[in-house]
Amino acid sequence: MTYPEFYNRVPSIVLQDPLSDFLGAFDDGIIEYTYLDVVKMAGHSCPTIAGAYIITLKALQYLYKEEIPQRGDIAISFQGPFNEGVNGVIAQVFSQITGATEFGGFKGIGGKYVRHSLMDFDAPIRGDYKFIRKDTGASLCLSYSPNAPIDSRQQVLMQKIMMGQASPQEKKLFGEIWQTRVAFILQGTNDYDDMIEIV
Repeated sequence: MTYPEFYNRVPSIVLQDPLSDFLGAFDDGIIEYTYLDVVKMAGHSCPTIAGAYIITLKALQYLYKEEIPQRGDIAISFQGPFNEGVNGVIAQVFSQITGATEFGGFKGIGGKYVRHSLMDFDAPIRGDYKFIRKDTGASLCLSYSPNAPIDSRQQVLMQKIMMGQASPQEKKLFGEIWQTRVAFILQGTNDYDDMIEIV
């Protein structure tokens, strides 16, 4: 499997999942997610997928500091509805990493390890998203703005591809231009403070 090398340079996210530990899936329930993992889940890499990943990264860093984030003990709210814009795509990434789901998640074992009802939409929050630690109640609201430059060739190439008029070389160039923009988002800074606002 071949993919852009910059995927490997994006910081990974390490969590401890009590359910994983209980069922023996991973030693001590320690799970490491990478940007490549979410790209595999989504089937593509774009500014939205990149944004969802770094939003989760920043939120967990803020809420847990030096502690290991606890997968399944994080609730997430969206300001908008599920079917608005790219909220559904972002929700998939949030769910993959944190375990939080709205209705379809794991029902639990003996009242523990419940993963449903940890995500909600149309919430009265300040930012676009709100992450909450269930154990302490600590929370933060944040918003994402990629501020990534767009290559002037991107739109023309996209139109040619959609119309079936692009050459193989043009299709390849479009993909490279697209991923260059994603790379800018993910590698522009180490802390992503220029793209994610905590409100």
